[in-house]
Amino acid sequence: MGDEEVAAPVFYSALKPWTSSCSNSAYCGGKDQKGGFRAASFIFVLAKFENMAFVSNMVSLVLYFNLQMHFDVPGSANTLTNLMGSTFLLSLVGGFISDTLLNRYSTALIFGFLEVLSLVLMTIQAHSPSLQPSACGKSSCVKGGIAVLFYASLCLMALGAGGVKGALPALGADQFDARDPKEAKGLASYFNYLLLSSTLGGAIGVTVIVWVSSNEGWWRGFLICTVVTFVGFVFMAAGKPFYRLQAPVTVPIIRIAQVIFVAVKNRRLSPPENANELYEISDKDSFSLEEKISHTPQFRCLDKAAILEQDVEDTNIKWTPWTVCSVTQVEEVKILTRMLPIIASTILMNTCLAQLQTFSVQQGYRMNRYLGSFEVPASSIPVIPLLFMSILIPVYEFLFVPFARKFTGHASGITQLQRVGIGLVLSAVSMAVAALVEVKRRRQSLKNPLQPISLFWLSFQYGIFGIADMFTLVGLLEFFYKEAPVCMKSLSTSFTWISLSIGYFLSTVFVNIINSVTKRVAPSRRGWLYGQDLDQDHLDLFYWFLSILSCLNFLNYLYWASWYKYKTEDQSKAVESSMASTPVSGLPLLKEETANGSVPSEEEEEKETDDEEEEEKESKKGGKVGVENDKLATKISTPLPLPLPKSSDDNINNTKSTGAAAIAANGEEEEGDHDRSGQMGNKD
Repeated sequence: MGDEEVAAPVFYSALKPWTSSCSNSAYCGGKDQKGGFRAASFIFVLAKFENMAFVSNMVSLVLYFNLQMHFDVPGSANTLTNLMGSTFLLSLVGGFISDTLLNRYSTALIFGFLEVLSLVLMTIQAHSPSLQPSACGKSSCVKGGIAVLFYASLCLMALGAGGVKGALPALGADQFDARDPKEAKGLASYFNYLLLSSTLGGAIGVTVIVWVSSNEGWWRGFLICTVVTFVGFVFMAAGKPFYRLQAPVTVPIIRIAQVIFVAVKNRRLSPPENANELYEISDKDSFSLEEKISHTPQFRCLDKAAILEQDVEDTNIKWTPWTVCSVTQVEEVKILTRMLPIIASTILMNTCLAQLQTFSVQQGYRMNRYLGSFEVPASSIPVIPLLFMSILIPVYEFLFVPFARKFTGHASGITQLQRVGIGLVLSAVSMAVAALVEVKRRRQSLKNPLQPISLFWLSFQYGIFGIADMFTLVGLLEFFYKEAPVCMKSLSTSFTWISLSIGYFLSTVFVNIINSVTKRVAPSRRGWLYGQDLDQDHLDLFYWFLSILSCLNFLNYLYWASWYKYKTEDQSKAVESSMASTPVSGLPLLKEETANGSVPSEEEEEKETDDEEEEEKESKKGGKVGVENDKLATKISTPLPLPLPKSSDDNINNTKSTGAAAIAANGEEEEGDHDRSGQMGNKD
């Protein structure tokens, strides 16, 4: 508007960290070299190398604990499941730090250093016989300085690997702008490619690295893990110039606490019938336009946190989140609350996964492991589901998703919760198959121990569960990332690993409870899963137990999945309302800012309106308002559908001015809007 300048709302400043590296020219005014699949490729490389070491250790450590550190069978299984559970639980630490203190890139590097350090310590202990315990015939033989080194390395591994898993998936997903339809499809594909990279790395780990550990020495296997993990983090660090890095915005736990605190404080108040009477933030207070979340009817008790006192008319009162919370902030807590039953419904599947990495590996150790003249290491058995997944993930991405997208219109082909449901069904089937295979293995071993059945009978349970994992893991990661508020992306994706963590811990609980109960009721006074000899145990009954529980769990999941309300269903409505907010109890929700960045008072707005009316009269007398300005006025007086600012200063000023004109024109008569906007266009 000529030499006149109108200050931009503060929300444009909040968008700068994103738009400065946006790759979409429609949003940024030009193409940029940051983000997209080129940036994500560095994440894929790290996922491949890091998972190569992580998976190989997770499938072979149960034998390392049993044969080298002299734990008994249930002791080695429980030690591994506790390690896995701690690793995934500590992903919350990485997610929290990357959301509040550091960016996701720095968080991943710091925890990556701890992971590499843990592998160095494990290599040293495995290489030196003096740092290893002697067999003692007890459930655990590690003690003294050996125990200190042993558990220190495991703790560092859990903390390092967990922190990386809490930050890495969200860092890769940040490279895609969900507001761009093309990049939204890329975001859906990103999680499939991330799983494919991890799967390919894991397949190499459970074959090459596990073979080296079993035949050339455990320390050589750990040394290879150390090197490949270090190389992976070097690749990730090299990609920094291409990343879209988002700085932490706020502490999500504080935002959650504020909603709970205010809701409890207002517990005696009744939520209004009309949700528009609840308090909502103005754009200058929000993190981005995308984060305006519309009201949902679930958990009405939390709406009490957004109630303003009806007798409040003083608009100069400074409201804080500890006195009243916005609808958006309340909806963030509702989203996390709705996620809890989904998390709980997937825990049992991960308990089933723990059995494939512990008892199934020990089954394979007692089976015929020869493929011709080549002896397959028992710890390499999990390569079967990894091979299935390596083949099926591209088939799913390039064939199934485009086919399903034609019918559903969903960027991922089917919804994330539908993917999870398919995985839960297949996990129940996998446990039933595992029970049948164990019956056959045990019967043949008792009949003729010198002629055990082939190792490849285990491929059925591993293959089915591999397909289940392909559906569930990607579905959960994408679900938690897309549904989470912008300030909780890393923390939310960590919920996937929390489900894994609790599943592994639950496996330990189940083993102990089953042993305790069956030892009392069985005629032999022997638990189902007791001692070193699987032939004397009843692992098949344990598998049946998990299969039945999985079926019941799926019915529970169906209820919660049908009850869940996706955030994106109301996203367009929320975006619309963010530009058309109405005052509540005399408190303006959206006002134009003055040049110094402050919000004008009502007297200043009235004076500005009078000045504009005088200008209109002069403009009409002069006959300067033409057809072109009439067209421009129509565009300006219409509320904007939330375009993002372009990168150039002129374009940003035009967008700001247009939005300011729309806000200033709000509430005036239609003719007055038209003429004033024409005058504005005349100045341009």
